[in-house]
Amino acid sequence: MKPALITVGYCAPIIQYAVIYQTEQLHIEAKGNFQKQSYRTRMKIATSTGELTLIVPILHRKDKTERQQYYDVKIENKFHWQRDHWRSLKIAYQTSPYFEYYEDDFEHLYHTTYESLIDFNNACHAVIMECLQLEITPILTEEFFKNPEQLDYRDLVQAKKEPSYPLPEYHQLFNENHGYLSNLTILDLLFNLGPSAQDYLAKVDLSKELA
Repeated sequence: MKPALITVGYCAPIIQYAVIYQTEQLHIEAKGNFQKQSYRTRMKIATSTGELTLIVPILHRKDKTERQQYYDVKIENKFHWQRDHWRSLKIAYQTSPYFEYYEDDFEHLYHTTYESLIDFNNACHAVIMECLQLEITPILTEEFFKNPEQLDYRDLVQAKKEPSYPLPEYHQLFNENHGYLSNLTILDLLFNLGPSAQDYLAKVDLSKELA
């Protein structure tokens, strides 16, 4: 697949990591505008009662006359959001086949204070890439491009009015409770499939999914 341009999110959805796995060269947007209601601040997980969205609280600016850059967004750490997110992940996935296998890799992310949203998301992304055993050195953009030369997959980070991607099904922990939930966070794939997550990402037909 041609070089791809993405925006790193908070443990982004599976479809984005399928793009990352299949691209011949990865470009990451470092100078884009921040947009609310996106996977920059949220991720979807599967629980015994259905889909749950975990949201990182951010500090709201007093001056809203200019668009805020993603790299300028600060986290609101007066809330115990990291404790709550990690607790939710443990409750949801502690009996999944590979949660214990990856638990130590992710737990420290929720015991380290991050001031910047993009720094936290990049730290999560780095751990995910290591768990997926993907040795890819991305190219960071130096300016915003409305019409980039690369295949533009930046919209995959949008959560509002998200398309329904017909991704292949895999076994999820609570299938019998509420059926299959598509395009959750990449953590759902890792905790359920473990090392086989790579094989799944390789089989995603991106020409079909993103048509």
